[in-house]
Amino acid sequence: MRIGVAGFEHETNTFAPVKADYNAFAEAKAYPPLVEGGDMVPALRGKNIPTTGGIEALEAAGLEIVPLLWCTATPSAHVTRDAYERIAGRIIELIEAAGPLDGLFLELHGAMVAEHVDDGEGELLRRIRAVVGDELPIAVVLDLHANVTEAMVRHADVMDMYRYYPHIDMREAGKRAADGLIRILETGKQPAKAFRQLDFLIPINGGCTDFEPAKLLYLERIPELLDGHDGLEGLLFASGFPHADFADVGPSVIAYAGDQATADAIADRFSAEIAAREAEFLPEFYEADDCVKRALEIARGASKPVVIADTQDNPGGGGPGDTTGVLRALIANRAKGAVIGAMIDPETAARAHELGEGAVGAFAIGGKRYLGDTPVEATCRVKRVRDDGWIGRGGMKGGLEVNLGKIALLETEPGGVKIVVASKPSQTADSSIFYHLGEDAEKLPIIVVKSSVHFRADFTGLADTILVAVAPGPVAIDHTQLDYRHVRAGMRLMPRGR
Repeated sequence: MRIGVAGFEHETNTFAPVKADYNAFAEAKAYPPLVEGGDMVPALRGKNIPTTGGIEALEAAGLEIVPLLWCTATPSAHVTRDAYERIAGRIIELIEAAGPLDGLFLELHGAMVAEHVDDGEGELLRRIRAVVGDELPIAVVLDLHANVTEAMVRHADVMDMYRYYPHIDMREAGKRAADGLIRILETGKQPAKAFRQLDFLIPINGGCTDFEPAKLLYLERIPELLDGHDGLEGLLFASGFPHADFADVGPSVIAYAGDQATADAIADRFSAEIAAREAEFLPEFYEADDCVKRALEIARGASKPVVIADTQDNPGGGGPGDTTGVLRALIANRAKGAVIGAMIDPETAARAHELGEGAVGAFAIGGKRYLGDTPVEATCRVKRVRDDGWIGRGGMKGGLEVNLGKIALLETEPGGVKIVVASKPSQTADSSIFYHLGEDAEKLPIIVVKSSVHFRADFTGLADTILVAVAPGPVAIDHTQLDYRHVRAGMRLMPRGR
């Protein structure tokens, strides 16, 4: 049997300032660039990527892989119409040119919003169905933060998604989705489906599976329910991506079973369990200045770094990566030896390269892309410049090739605050960029990362304490600060009914 394999991923923050154009998918950053055909499998082989796991499971079952197209882009504002139509159109062309297929395996995110399409994945699946018909089995693997829609559930025969946040299990989720496709091919039967949407938004920090209630729901209850019901074939909990202003934003549950009654019963039961834990999805966080003061106090007696998450400017959630709130707090509190990064500021990185290592100069750092922000004017010494790539570390990015263009390590004079700047957008999901620039992350007093949760896959073992800071940025931890206009009636913007 011949299985077409494709991937088209984007997590869209409709409140973010920078859109994803075609080049955002075409260039390499922390993941491979857009790749087609025979180049696709070698580019993904061995990486913690859902399609990699799917291909491995399909190959193990003796199925022929027909590689079509794979691409992803750093989360941001809307996917441009041009990018969406070029990539979605190319996937359709490749499916049509592939010859007879017996199934499709698709890696999607589940929270893509284009300039002209609110439900990016549902529309892509609709177009695919128009080409392949209703009988061809389609399996989809989704991000845990998917905003699942009725169209996605209807057009896909089976879906699966990550169960860990940080997403250390992307490859395993791909294997599970492929197993679902294989089951359909072997039995000739499509599973019954049940889809339930919940009525409150979950802050992305609150869905971390290192803590309750997400830890219990994902890592204990889903396996328990699957093991305890013979007719249950799949159970998914999408915590949703809350920074997308459209009708289907928010958490959902999908159950797959051999019969409709079982699917409905489990979907209702698990949805009720999640709803009962609603109040527990609120994370702890501190205003930037207070957070830095706390970090300095802890660092005085700590033998390992204090790590601060600059969560509201997380490029992994659509932040521009250049907001200055936490950097200003570090400078104001004279946090000597602390490092913040990576600030996504190609102009500053280019100036550092022009001046060269050891030079001292005036810089205007960050503050260029988020409305209301302004650059930090500082005199800095250029400690290190590089323009080559490196290999990621930790449970999520380990083994991935990373290249963020021109990067640099600056140090304020006076003050001694260290600033990592990079040219291409990517969240700081692990410590590799600091080592690449000559800093031993384990010996730094304070490390500020532009990330919300994924950094924990590497930094949890490295840190004495982890704190979450809030400073102005589009990845708001308190959704009531955002101007939602299109959410469905009855949706609570925060847990506890806020």
